[in-house]
Amino acid sequence: MTANAPSTINEYIATFPQDVQEILELVRSTIQNAAPAATEDIRYAIPTFRLAGKNLVHFAGYKNHIGFYAAPTGNEAFKAELSVFKGGKGSVQFPIDQPMPLELITKIVKFRVAETLEKTGKKK
Repeated sequence: MTANAPSTINEYIATFPQDVQEILELVRSTIQNAAPAATEDIRYAIPTFRLAGKNLVHFAGYKNHIGFYAAPTGNEAFKAELSVFKGGKGSVQFPIDQPMPLELITKIVKFRVAETLEKTGKKK
């Protein structure tokens, strides 16, 4: 990590133009609401939510899209719904000039929460 790399999600979001900051905050709050027990971190230099010591989901801002990473299982489980978006292995791109699919993000995050808790043997 470079010396001036963001160490918190607030610092990360602050590096973007105001309109993108608002979208990133919207995605962040959607994830927080879907996974209230998750903690925030910066992993792989992007905002990450963690639960039970495991990475839950990541998101990131780019010039024309918001990257969302629920790899590998979250993306696979919602493959049909995500197919309308551009994506790669483990990633999906939500265009900045379109409304964020907040209901879909919520469903994916809740899926990852249940999966993570099941794998780690923890209760909700």
